[in-house]
Amino acid sequence: MSSFLPFALPDIGDEEIAEVVDAIKSGWLTTGPKTKRFEDQFAAFIGSDCETIAVNSATAGLHLALEAAGIGPGDEVITTTYTFTATGEVVRYLGADSVFVDVDPLTFNMDPKLVEALIGPRTRAIVPVHFAGLSCNMEALLSIARKYGLKVIEDAAHALPTTCNGKLIGSLESDATVYSFYATKTITTGEGGMLVTRDPELAKRCRVMRLHGISRDAFDRYTSNKPAWHYEVVAPGFKYNMTDLAASLGIHQLKKAWQFQKRRAAMAAIYDEAFKELPVILPPHAPEGDVHAWHLYVIRLRDDVSISRDRFIELMAEKGIGCSVHFIPLHLHPYWRDRYNLKPDDFPNALRAYERAVSLPLYTKMTDSDQQRVIDAVKEILEC
Repeated sequence: MSSFLPFALPDIGDEEIAEVVDAIKSGWLTTGPKTKRFEDQFAAFIGSDCETIAVNSATAGLHLALEAAGIGPGDEVITTTYTFTATGEVVRYLGADSVFVDVDPLTFNMDPKLVEALIGPRTRAIVPVHFAGLSCNMEALLSIARKYGLKVIEDAAHALPTTCNGKLIGSLESDATVYSFYATKTITTGEGGMLVTRDPELAKRCRVMRLHGISRDAFDRYTSNKPAWHYEVVAPGFKYNMTDLAASLGIHQLKKAWQFQKRRAAMAAIYDEAFKELPVILPPHAPEGDVHAWHLYVIRLRDDVSISRDRFIELMAEKGIGCSVHFIPLHLHPYWRDRYNLKPDDFPNALRAYERAVSLPLYTKMTDSDQQRVIDAVKEILEC
């Protein structure tokens, strides 16, 4: 029997390994010159005179961005129920409340038509989530935000490199954009993230709060050739800094971002062709002229499929192939359900998506034969 094919694996080359070794030999293991280099390279990648703050997770980046945007107790932040819990929990860290919105039934992205009705006197921000690597309708969401004076913090954990109306996510008019470099993402630092903003005051606050509310970066103090031990704590900050070991991976992963995207897009096209006659709904593509990052390839079982989504995943596992589900909507989880007295059918599109959606393996380390294994298994299960 063939070995088990996991749902995802990172694609790490000799360049990344050599950079990590160099960091170890340099003596800089925590935030230092390689983190600064990664930040600078990321700013150049996004463009638009942005400022970049490397962090130890996208969760940390979202927390920092919302805190710097002034979100606090009693405020409300609108986000999608169809996301990982980190998107909602960072709002609760600040004593504010998450207000969930349903998704577009085709894209699984936040539906702008439903957002405006949720805006009330306590609403302070909108957090769109670019699901699977496909951009939200940012033109509509930014227009709503401008109309009501709301902050926009983009959860771009899936969206590198993704474009919207020809512009890279991260270069739009939102207040901040946050990326994830978790092990399964389109580029990885193992754990890590990047916060991007064009607001210098927001960037300044995030940098201070990233490392205990200290007014000077430890890197600056420790590399000074003059006595520079003195620092001031100006706020009760967090411990959210990226290490140079993680940044060493990111430096070379970022160089491969477009190469990785092209490979993922090619694999998505192969899946599309293979599955077009099966009783499934294929994932949507980006509009003409835009780029889908293809972090995930999510199919939906049609109503005429006799087996459940859960049984489909079990059968794929029996054939030695790992699948996943993105996502269990937040309003179905005990904490969110009970806090806000939510019911499953409060968000019918998200519920329906969850019940029938399955994420298939899609990662650049997969070989052509690996992908054919997935295709053959899906066909065997759904054509029987």
